[in-house]
Amino acid sequence: MTKHSKRERDQRATETERVRQIEDAWSRSVPSDKARAFAMEVEAARTRGPLPNPPDMAPGTPPRPPRPGREPKVPRDTGRPRRGR
Repeated sequence: MTKHSKRERDQRATETERVRQIEDAWSRSVPSDKARAFAMEVEAARTRGPLPNPPDMAPGTPPRPPRPGREPKVPRDTGRPRRGR
C-alpha cells in the first residue's frame, strides 16, 4: 500500500470538498426536469452494470476485418488428382 504525506492527504481532501461544492452548484443551476432525466439515465446505467470484457486478442492486434481485396485466399480443391511425373 502506498503511503502519502499528511500534506498530500490534506490536499486530496480539499480537492474532494471542492469537487462536491462544484457538483452542488451545478445541480442547483440545472432545471429540475433536466436534472430528473439525468438522474434517471445515471440510475439506468448503474443497474445495467459494467460492460463485458472484450475477447482476448494478441497485443496490438486491431479488431478490424481485412481490407477489401486483402482477404486470405481459399485453398484450391480441384476435385481430381494431379498427374504424377
